[in-house]
Amino acid sequence: MVEIIDLSQEIFSGMPVYKSLPEVRMEMYASHEEWDGITDSNTVSPSVYKLEMSEHSGTHVDSLSHMAREFRGQSIDTMPLSMFYTEGICLDLSHKGLMELIEPTDLVSACSNGNMTIKNGDTVLIYTDHYRRTYGSADWGRGPGLSAASALWLGEQGISAFGVEMMSPGIPGKSNREVHHVCGKMGFTHYENMINLQLLIGRGRFRFIALPLKIRGGTGSPVRAVAVFGEGKI
Repeated sequence: MVEIIDLSQEIFSGMPVYKSLPEVRMEMYASHEEWDGITDSNTVSPSVYKLEMSEHSGTHVDSLSHMAREFRGQSIDTMPLSMFYTEGICLDLSHKGLMELIEPTDLVSACSNGNMTIKNGDTVLIYTDHYRRTYGSADWGRGPGLSAASALWLGEQGISAFGVEMMSPGIPGKSNREVHHVCGKMGFTHYENMINLQLLIGRGRFRFIALPLKIRGGTGSPVRAVAVFGEGKI
């Protein structure tokens, strides 16, 4: 029996976004009552919403073109779909605290403790429990993050991507820019703002799916990320 675990945040007006990004706005554009010419109804049922948001809102993936100026030709619509449909594993780094770097030794230990091996083409999800601990609070933007050395180590394993619960893969002002640059240079990407990673710990390998929107020239895209168990041999 197939089990699908949703790893994606809900999108709503005013939701938390990275400090420099535009606010998410969602408003009713049209109602069924408006379409049907009903003027005396006590209820309004939306038929169309208008969304205003950046490509990097909620659970999303970065294109290679987002990583740095020199990668600007590699937009989200040019990246192979095979990067977003992979095998996956989830590593337990929930002992990491606020603004604490995740180093290569931490990743190696997490693989050993979880009896997990990173394979070529994998998506590696990093569980820190930061979402459940801090989402919507003043500490939401102060999560742990990968060091540049950790991003380099993951790239050397031949991964397609890694994913984190935080709003950025590295720690802003400490490692975030460098982590992005490593991804661009080594040709892999990352997901941000993931949820429910605690449901993957101790369960072994899974199918990971997180297809982006086909945005022409896009620097990233919101995704509906899922982990699939019971699909067959992984």
